[in-house]
Amino acid sequence: MIDGLKKLRDKIDRIDDEFLKLLNKRAEIVLGIGRIKRREKANFYSPERENEILQRLTSLNKGPFPNDALRILFREILSASLSLEEPLKVACLGPLATFTHLAATRYFGSSASIIPVEGIKEVFESVYSGQAEYGVVPIENSNEGVVSYTLDMFMDYDLTIIGEVMLKVSHNLLSKSGDRSKIKKIYSHPQAAAQCRKWLEKNLPAIPVYETTSTARAAEIAAEEEGAAAIASELAAKMYDLWFVEHSIEDFKDNYTRFLVISREPSKRTGRDKTSIMFSTKDKPGALFYILEPFKHAKINLTKIESRPSKRKAWEYIFFVDLEGHMNDNKVKKALEMVRGHCLYLKILGSYPSGETK
Repeated sequence: MIDGLKKLRDKIDRIDDEFLKLLNKRAEIVLGIGRIKRREKANFYSPERENEILQRLTSLNKGPFPNDALRILFREILSASLSLEEPLKVACLGPLATFTHLAATRYFGSSASIIPVEGIKEVFESVYSGQAEYGVVPIENSNEGVVSYTLDMFMDYDLTIIGEVMLKVSHNLLSKSGDRSKIKKIYSHPQAAAQCRKWLEKNLPAIPVYETTSTARAAEIAAEEEGAAAIASELAAKMYDLWFVEHSIEDFKDNYTRFLVISREPSKRTGRDKTSIMFSTKDKPGALFYILEPFKHAKINLTKIESRPSKRKAWEYIFFVDLEGHMNDNKVKKALEMVRGHCLYLKILGSYPSGETK
């Protein structure tokens, strides 16, 4: 039995050795591509090419190695390969260990250069000014709805969506001691606190909750302040050396947050795209009907529609809509041209590959 085990392990070692050789051979080719891109002044990062590689490999995979793990493995290979050409600079809500940071790492891989900034506006500003090539911002939570401030920023900055990440979110109560009886106050981002409202009311009803700009900032404060706890991620516990008071305190276990990846340059068609738009309607009967009608006639599926006050004029509303298809698809392009005539304001926020749950 021991001899049989050794033979199998020897086989694994030989496969690993060959895998390593192939990885380095791949890296040499990547460096050659980098030289061509540098000479032709082309973009180093191509989300369409990356998406094409991941789709091709997962469709070819016959197992038993799982596709979810395959995506993670090749995302890291692609990230490390890209860093040989030129490391990507990605802005996200800081400090490090926020869920936005985690979403950025899931999308770009751990070899990307993450630039933590103070708020959502600063993410947009970093990308707009060229300090970062890409930014990652939260747009909605499955339980708490849309992040209104992100929508506001799309009105103020001329940037485009090139990707999305659907991240399963689990909140934990963390502190320096891990002792629930020592907690005198809790720090949290308001969205995270809202997602844990029932647990907090049942288990710590007399403890005040203070708002912070992010869950990671909450963890950072809890690591410095006696009697303080934070609602934050497992990654934050590791980074700020905190103990778990309680795991998974979110009220609903199917808790997902959707993040958008923003850039100055648009994304090309992949064949499995969605498009996001914002618009405001004219003040007349049936205004919204006339805007939605062209999508119905073109048989374009609207996967999301959300409204919010424009903040520019009383009782004027901005609508945020996701639809299936790329803005350069003929039927989508024609529908949007018809819609424009019924809008006071219309902005195409971008077309991008439909995201997968991470």
